[in-house]
Amino acid sequence: MSNIREQLLAKTAGIKATDARKPDATRRASRTETAPGMAGALAAAQLRVQELESSGTSSELQVSEISPNPWQPRRVFNETKLSELAESIREVGLMQPIVVRRAEATYQIIAGERRWRAHKMLGLATIRAVVIECTDQDMAVLALVENVSRDDLTDYEISVSIRRSEQEFPDRKRMAEALGMSRAGLYRYFSFESLPVFIRKTLDLQPGLIGGHAAQEIVATLKKHGEDGVRAANELWADVVNGDLPQGKYAASIALLAAKRGSNCDVGSARSIDKFFAGREQAGNITKDLGNFTVKIKTVMLTEDQEREIRDVIGRLFSTQPKGH
Repeated sequence: MSNIREQLLAKTAGIKATDARKPDATRRASRTETAPGMAGALAAAQLRVQELESSGTSSELQVSEISPNPWQPRRVFNETKLSELAESIREVGLMQPIVVRRAEATYQIIAGERRWRAHKMLGLATIRAVVIECTDQDMAVLALVENVSRDDLTDYEISVSIRRSEQEFPDRKRMAEALGMSRAGLYRYFSFESLPVFIRKTLDLQPGLIGGHAAQEIVATLKKHGEDGVRAANELWADVVNGDLPQGKYAASIALLAAKRGSNCDVGSARSIDKFFAGREQAGNITKDLGNFTVKIKTVMLTEDQEREIRDVIGRLFSTQPKGH
């Protein structure tokens, strides 16, 4: 069996990178666009699936004995579309069998997970399937290429698939080539891995909350502001989840809150300033920081008697002679 990785790399060699294209500003930031190279890679993967199907064995398998492709990136399936597919299967039957491979005593889906889920929704016990031989490497690349090109797949889901499939490529440069991406575009997906755990846990359930560009900006902001940034991000995250704070403004909001908190912390814990007045006019101030306690009084506000009294107080508090003299 030929290796799909080599087919994809050959198919996409020399194709213009993603960053050479003009992005469509009307598309949502959480969506990804199919690059020319990506389209070529998808075409190669689809041809490979057809090739594998033609050499496989058609069978009627137990739905309960089948599991999804372990490299499947999709976290959320559109329930409305799934219900429509289920209704279609109920009325006219399954038009195209799913493609699976043997995995010990069970089977793993290579293509057709939505059809399998529709069967489960209908409570059907069996499903038509083509059983083929397929390596782990082929499984990973097929899942990645097929799903990355889908318009309704979120950037976070794509990033999960990319991380799982990274080991199937010699390096990230070759991976970017196989997917028809620029390396900058590929690294944008890898930025999700550097997000705080509390964000990634939410994205596992709601993957569309943060797009690739927003993730990259958040990571850069957190790197700049450190722990203050993480605390600010944690405090503001609920606003993103609730829809009160747009993902595109999240990083800037983190920076503002972190800077404000950092400034307040410096003043509050390291330095304090108290002003005192003579009537309505400020006479001076008392400043305390980590190293000094300073009293400043405007000369014009101080009489000779007041100056003498202040010096006497200081003299009583702190002896001008070393102890023992």
